[in-house]
Amino acid sequence: MRVRRMMVPFLALLALLPAGCGGVAGPAVPAAAAPATASALPAVSASRTQPVVPAVVPDSLKFTGTTLDGKAFDAAKFAGGPVVLWFWAPWCAVCLGQASTVGDLAKQYDGKVAMIGVAGLDQSTNAMNEFVAQGEVGNVTHLNDQAGVVWRKFGIKEQSVFVMIDRSGKVMQNGYQDTVTLGKWVAYLDEH
Repeated sequence: MRVRRMMVPFLALLALLPAGCGGVAGPAVPAAAAPATASALPAVSASRTQPVVPAVVPDSLKFTGTTLDGKAFDAAKFAGGPVVLWFWAPWCAVCLGQASTVGDLAKQYDGKVAMIGVAGLDQSTNAMNEFVAQGEVGNVTHLNDQAGVVWRKFGIKEQSVFVMIDRSGKVMQNGYQDTVTLGKWVAYLDEH
């Protein structure tokens, strides 16, 4: 309880921090919510000879696209696991500043939390690829969302925005995250 009392002023201070390029309100921190119920987790077979029951694809993961390297992408393959969508633009200095944290978290939580970049607000695929190279986030899958289809699906109108999706497909957070809060969110999604 003492830790919780100490965290309240810290979290209040974080909420007052200014947002990045887009001017979105301060970061939200995952609440000490109850753990996900067993029904929210994908079914797993008890035996290796029995097939795993496929996860139901939630509406939040019903979208497709093309990656920056031209491959087909279907978000449905991430059903049953946590997903972080990072909406960025190649000319956004705040996005570039977040890139190393996103890349590090993608490595740390590889196979546990899917990190997906959604590049938009620019018509230049070359500029998007240069951003990935300069930000050293080639270990993250990036969508080329020049048409803004995925941006509109999640109501994104500015960058840098993160969308946190839990194992059940529920959007837990949609907004700007500083690098510290982003790390806390990814850890939370992994644990729940």
